[in-house]
Amino acid sequence: MGFLSKTEVAPAAVAKGSAASTPFDQTPLSNTPATQSIASGINGHAAPVPLTAGNEPMLTFLAVLLGAIASMGGFIFGYESGQISGFLAMADFLARFGENGQFSAARQGTIVGLLCIGTLVGCLASGWICDRLGRKWTISSAAFFYIIGVVIEVSSEKQWVQFAMGRFTAGMGIGALSTSVPMYQSESVPKNIRGATVASYQLMITLGIWTAYMINWHTEAAFGNSAQWRIPNALSMLWALILGGSILFMPESPRFAYRMGRVEEARNTLAKLNGVDPYSKLIDDEVKEIDDKLKADNAQGVAPWYEIFTGPSMLYRTLLGMILQAGQQLTGANFFFYYGTTVFKSTGIENSYITSIILGSVNVGATVGGLWIVKNCGRRKALMAGAAWMFMCFMVYAFVGSFVLDANNPMATSTAGKVLIVFTCLFIVAFATTWGPLVWAVVGEMYPSRYRAPAMAVATASNWLFNFLISFFTTFITNAIHYFYGLVFGGCCLALFFIVYFFMMETKDRSLEEIDTMYTSGVNPRKSAGWKPSVLPADVKVAENKETVPARLMAHDERVFPENPDSKPAMSQNPTQAV
Repeated sequence: MGFLSKTEVAPAAVAKGSAASTPFDQTPLSNTPATQSIASGINGHAAPVPLTAGNEPMLTFLAVLLGAIASMGGFIFGYESGQISGFLAMADFLARFGENGQFSAARQGTIVGLLCIGTLVGCLASGWICDRLGRKWTISSAAFFYIIGVVIEVSSEKQWVQFAMGRFTAGMGIGALSTSVPMYQSESVPKNIRGATVASYQLMITLGIWTAYMINWHTEAAFGNSAQWRIPNALSMLWALILGGSILFMPESPRFAYRMGRVEEARNTLAKLNGVDPYSKLIDDEVKEIDDKLKADNAQGVAPWYEIFTGPSMLYRTLLGMILQAGQQLTGANFFFYYGTTVFKSTGIENSYITSIILGSVNVGATVGGLWIVKNCGRRKALMAGAAWMFMCFMVYAFVGSFVLDANNPMATSTAGKVLIVFTCLFIVAFATTWGPLVWAVVGEMYPSRYRAPAMAVATASNWLFNFLISFFTTFITNAIHYFYGLVFGGCCLALFFIVYFFMMETKDRSLEEIDTMYTSGVNPRKSAGWKPSVLPADVKVAENKETVPARLMAHDERVFPENPDSKPAMSQNPTQAV
């Protein structure tokens, strides 16, 4: 389909040795008057008049609404995660699923951890599904699949295994959402708000946790039967219905639509999300970037899954994404959220539900501030500052808990208990403003479109793997080493500081195509904040008046794409379908 034509254009046959055609080859490269007059004469339609203004992206209602609706996937995960800590302390839940009124470490770890195993399976499968169904249809399908797991949980009577398997099933839906939501947001919203929009996924996680705490607190006090946990549990279905239904009214990711050959749809969606004319210079330039990357992708044929490790600079990026996602768990934040109600009983605070609500409120408030940091501060500086801050908090937590707090009679050392609460809150502020929201944003924009779905799936899977390991083994570890467990997380925070410093690019306010070029061009991460697209190594620049394909064509860089299309390798009859 041509940009200026409303008639279908059949895919052109690709002659042997000729270039692979992409949708952009059928369209004008810019909205110049000369190009418009030619197009008008050929297609018989009046060409659109270019805007004198509107070449800069605007904050549009559609972009905000798209980000907010998609982020409901984070709310569902947060709500499912936050409610379980309260369930474990409810009398009816203990009587039904416990052993003599209590949970063994193995049973408690299994109930909590099977959600994470399900999410691991779901996110690994979601990469393939996203590339087949599309981003928004994957989100809707995952939300409705999650409801099946909730039904299994709510209908559990006496068998704790049934409840645990319900969490496993629900986890598969959540896992698919954890990959597809940041991907959908990264590919859709304008680059000037992309970081804050993707980070809003984490904000919705915190809101979900806080909402679960509040509902648990009310139902635990109001009921003495299974309504204590069944009411908050069943409410999970409402959030999934809201997401699964409302996302269907949103546009598909423009980058996915373009790769599927739906060119006019992609151009119009980009224009609506940026608040400019579909034929403004801003949209022309962005479509040109997308098209050049697609040409480079098509030049290599269909990507097998293992190319996320063997593709140009992909081993580096795949491992970095996995480390950052695992690092989000290894900061130790979920240690407090999964076991907060239980942990703070040891400090002598009578109503541990109130403590959890306080922590949840701090988490939400700080994450709102984190969106400002994502928008206005660099990714690298924020992540390094957050890691250093959390390291300090865990040192205090570990040593005060081990050497000052009297675990047998915590009221005798009430000051130490208060110190633990304060530094736990300071830790949550650090996490919620940096590693909570920023990891989703950084990983969501790290990969080229050719590999984005499987690479994000593998990276997110590492998050869920360590989420499971922490949730399952925390009870065993705290029973053995108690507050010294904080030293483990503190050491991880210190290691993450140096990983970000030496290996992660600064990607604030850059297009996804520019970010890809930074990685494939070998930009030094420590100098990446000052990198400009015009500053490229000599072997990456366009070789003028040459017929050969530069070696870095495989680096997906539009600046090295050959000017003579006849020198490109032959491709399939329908190159826009390459995934």
